[in-house]
Amino acid sequence: MSWKPTACILCECNCGIEVELGGEAGRHLVRLRGDRRHPVSRGYACEKAHRLDYYQRARDRVTSPLRRRADGTFEPIDWDTAISEVAARLAKVRDTHGGETIFYYGGGGQANHLPGAYATATRAALGSRYRSNALAQEKTGEIWVSHRMLGAATRADFEHCEVALFVGKNPWHSHSIPRARLTLREISRDPSRTLIVIDPRRTETAELADIHLQVRPGADAWLLAALLGVLVQEDLLDRAFLGAHAVGLEPVQKALAAVSVAECSAKAGLDEGLVRSAARVIGKARSLASFEDLGVQMNKGSTLVSYLHRLLIVLTGNLGKPGSHYVPTPLVPFISGSTGKQSPVAGAPIISGLVPCNVIAEEILSDHAKRYRAMLVESANPAHSLADSPRMREALAALDTLVVIDVAMTETAKLAHYVLPAATQFEKAEASFFNFEFPENCFQLRPRLMAPPPGPLSEAEIHARLATTLGAVTEADLAPLRAAARQGRSAYAEALMSQVMSDPRRSSQVAVLLYRTLELPDELKEGAVLFGLALRLVMQRAPSVARAGFTGTPLQMAEQLFQAMLERHSGVVFAVDAWSEVLERVGQIQLELPDLLAELERCLRSAPDAPDADFPFVLSAGERRSFTANTLLRDPAWRNKDAAGALRICPSDAARLGVGSGAALRLTTKRGTALVTVEVSDTMQPGHVSLPNGLGTSYGDERPGVAPNELTSLDERDPFVGTPWHKHVPARLERV
Repeated sequence: MSWKPTACILCECNCGIEVELGGEAGRHLVRLRGDRRHPVSRGYACEKAHRLDYYQRARDRVTSPLRRRADGTFEPIDWDTAISEVAARLAKVRDTHGGETIFYYGGGGQANHLPGAYATATRAALGSRYRSNALAQEKTGEIWVSHRMLGAATRADFEHCEVALFVGKNPWHSHSIPRARLTLREISRDPSRTLIVIDPRRTETAELADIHLQVRPGADAWLLAALLGVLVQEDLLDRAFLGAHAVGLEPVQKALAAVSVAECSAKAGLDEGLVRSAARVIGKARSLASFEDLGVQMNKGSTLVSYLHRLLIVLTGNLGKPGSHYVPTPLVPFISGSTGKQSPVAGAPIISGLVPCNVIAEEILSDHAKRYRAMLVESANPAHSLADSPRMREALAALDTLVVIDVAMTETAKLAHYVLPAATQFEKAEASFFNFEFPENCFQLRPRLMAPPPGPLSEAEIHARLATTLGAVTEADLAPLRAAARQGRSAYAEALMSQVMSDPRRSSQVAVLLYRTLELPDELKEGAVLFGLALRLVMQRAPSVARAGFTGTPLQMAEQLFQAMLERHSGVVFAVDAWSEVLERVGQIQLELPDLLAELERCLRSAPDAPDADFPFVLSAGERRSFTANTLLRDPAWRNKDAAGALRICPSDAARLGVGSGAALRLTTKRGTALVTVEVSDTMQPGHVSLPNGLGTSYGDERPGVAPNELTSLDERDPFVGTPWHKHVPARLERV
């Protein structure tokens, strides 16, 4: 076949695509199309996937291990030297200051999740305890609230809902739901269904909406309080559901009964009648599916908003029935609401195992004995993606050792002591652990499309070499598993369970042991770790796996599932859930969270921020648009539109400043200044401006667009979990 199955790597949906190779040495992705055999996307793909060749053939690729010289330049070195020196430097930090001073950032990025599994071996060998990634500046508030209330994270069934609600979310461009644009159109065109959007901008999704609640920027908590006030005061709660499944209703109901809907609507900048109408639609709906995203999760009051949003779902009984919310069966349960642990210097709460991104610089730039002294960054670019890039660069430069594993010479790689070049996502077997569908949940192990060029290695190989050099994996560990592998998969599984999983030292290296001893074809080799993950899944969710067609003993089910992953290159349904199981997984719902009810009371007593004469605008730093994505696509040539990443501004503000589209303005925040190109847009409110995400990265001599985090602050963050307020940055604009 000339068409080869793989997946898009630009958002969490990871739609199945097929590619045709060509060009020089057959290494270009010359044609792409949606893969109709993919169980979830079923042939769907947006326009961004068709630009992936710009990632595969990028000119800023790293093709040799690099070592930083004293003058700041880099010299190429061979892999043996790189591995031995990196291992020695990190081991010295461990032995001198403790493994907890070695910080890990990353773990894969979109659709590149197998490296995170293999990195556990290197981290265990070094005793590295602390880690973080992009989720910690986006989702930890929602995760923390959801686990406190429900004991689990939830998703929603938009394909079958009567009412769809998006809070700070524009799925037309940011997706996150299967076949996003088709689903949005279906809801919008069906007169029996209602689409509601909460967003300060009239987004592409809001254009389709039946009700657009165009909230004042940063005022979402007042709006959600008003909606909840209507539900309680007009008795639109599902009391039968609450009586059977929830506790703590009385204090929540008391707080919401006291809400002034008129006052909160006014604070949110909305007509009270429209707010009441939207609340009644939600309260009377047969089913509600909702999704909150970065528009509120990186905004003022983010954790309170997550709590109020969860109350909206639960008080109306929209959990555990078709068209509502569910608890999925992910292959890897990497999201948990656990806390209690704190970062060593700032004492920041660690949620889902992640240190808040806004304290990482503080954790490094300190004289604390347990400050982070070394950092391993993998498939991530914190020098560009985290708040206050100047401060982050200062912190990275202060580390004893910085090691970056990546495909390209990123902004972070340029600060590293060592850069270890990785294969692209199409030069190795790769996968995504964002498996959140329901009732049928899909996983796709993507075979490599081509071998990497001379130089780069897969992350699995890099971590295997590091673990071996650090002495964490020995021939004595490998030999029994190799012998068992020659006897067949069943014997291998039994050896893995008896010799590895019962031994804490060996079990910490299970990813590398699987990689070194399971004999797989070259195009699937990095998928070895999935055998262990399949075993764990069967132990945790055997009924769901059995419904997907895998039968026998737990070991037999795991073997069958692993083989299906290897064979079904367009994806395999690995779990089938039942709606009746959702509420069993949740248990008793906790409605009353005293700290967040107290925050609600404080919010209700407060007023919108008074205008700041020095910074009269609110900047949303990082908006998803037609030709923006994550920064995997570093070549600016991939953008067909808005290559410079214009600043969007409403017509009245543009007229007051005396500028039109294409003009230049100086944008200033409390942290930095940038020159921007103007796009006058009637989708914006007065006083609200926005910049796109994904720009401002260097590419050769080019650096088109503005890097948003040159303008954001470490101090402007949520008081509960530390998520940054990138969508609410005080700013001013001046003519150049």
